[in-house]
Amino acid sequence: MFAVIRVRGQPDVNKDIRMTMELMNLTRVNHCVVIPENDVMKGMLQKAKDYITWGEVDEETLAEMIRIRGRLAGDITITDEYLKAHTEFTTVADMAKAMINSDYRMKDVESAKAVFRLHPPAKGYEGIKRSYRNGGALGYRGKAINDLIARML
Repeated sequence: MFAVIRVRGQPDVNKDIRMTMELMNLTRVNHCVVIPENDVMKGMLQKAKDYITWGEVDEETLAEMIRIRGRLAGDITITDEYLKAHTEFTTVADMAKAMINSDYRMKDVESAKAVFRLHPPAKGYEGIKRSYRNGGALGYRGKAINDLIARML
């Protein structure tokens, strides 16, 4: 699974790129979504690479992100009790493990929002006009996405 975070927000984004980000539910800066790792999504990531950063999220980071920033309709926090009552999972960690294995998605939880609204990262982004390989914040960053998410929680 990939965690994708929108880094840049700009009013005059190309129409195709804006549409791609809307399809991924990345409508605002610092929004994060978790998407499956397949060819269709990889193509969408490459299309919007100048406005987003992404990488492979690990199970612990995903569970922490669901616990802290996961929301239901009405801005209600996702808890173990809610999951126990409305899904087959007993804890958030169990759900995160199923999501990593691509067996489950956020939209499968009743009234859960697929977008995580994160805080800006502590100590800021590295630079929003350069790729991660060149010392910036954009593009593919692999396992380093977990460090960025930890700074944004």
